[in-house]
Amino acid sequence: MTRRCRLTEKEKQMRRREILAAGAALPFIRAAAAANGAIGGAVTVFYAGSLVHLMDSGIGPAFDTADRGQFRGYSGGSFRLVHEIKERLRTGDVFISADSRTNEDLMGPVNGDWVNWYVTFAQSPLVIGYNPASRFADDLKAKPWYDVLQEPGIRIGRTDPNLDPKGRMAVDLLDKAERVYKLPDLSYKVLGAPESQEQLFPEEDLVSKLQSGDLDAGFFYSTETIDHNIAAITLPAEISLSAHYTATVLREAPNPAGADRFITFLLGAEGRTIMQRHGLDVVTLSFNGNPKKVPEALRSLVIAAD
Repeated sequence: MTRRCRLTEKEKQMRRREILAAGAALPFIRAAAAANGAIGGAVTVFYAGSLVHLMDSGIGPAFDTADRGQFRGYSGGSFRLVHEIKERLRTGDVFISADSRTNEDLMGPVNGDWVNWYVTFAQSPLVIGYNPASRFADDLKAKPWYDVLQEPGIRIGRTDPNLDPKGRMAVDLLDKAERVYKLPDLSYKVLGAPESQEQLFPEEDLVSKLQSGDLDAGFFYSTETIDHNIAAITLPAEISLSAHYTATVLREAPNPAGADRFITFLLGAEGRTIMQRHGLDVVTLSFNGNPKKVPEALRSLVIAAD
């Protein structure tokens, strides 16, 4: 029979103090582990400004609730985000773009090898959103959109084509409509010079500018107009253009394990359901890049889907 060593009263008090001290230290131990990605920690996600509502009220809170980490989002025009990544102005884990071409600007030694692969997961067509209280609203419902956008006094909003794919797409749309409908100088008549500051607004501010009545109409993705209940004109197939959303893990991600968990959640059943609820057209996953560079935790999800 094994004999148990009895503790003195003094030894019992010391043991109790050790247990209490360990318990008090646990939150700090967990916080330190989380910061290093061992448990969860903050996951910094750079994402296209057109996804602000989706990320801040949909994907982000759901990811936090699932206890996979803490979502920390930073939005902006995709071209601007590329510049900030290259110049090391911000440090992030995940990059979500509205234009697959932005990933190419981060690939290869000449671009710093910030991105080695990316997956396309959703799309959203460009539409013309308008304020129903605008004095041009009735015309937009009854007349060709390209005629109404040329009317004197109409206030049109778009994003900077140098900072945001949606801004570039708006210019491309008018150029395409000009050719298809044989309307000379349509682009200039509607937009003025492509970089005319009068019409340009940060992507994350464009929705509020329209809703407040500062603008009569603007160029948006359908996910924005659906998500914010904005009246919109769907463009016909012969001129329609769409955003193609991509996701990747950035080189030197401070929390690579957290980044893997975030992308797994985003592309999983719950993430896709949330995206559809916010007006995104979820598509079959399409992989681009070097499969050997894909984190092991994501390979079966990302590469096999292509």
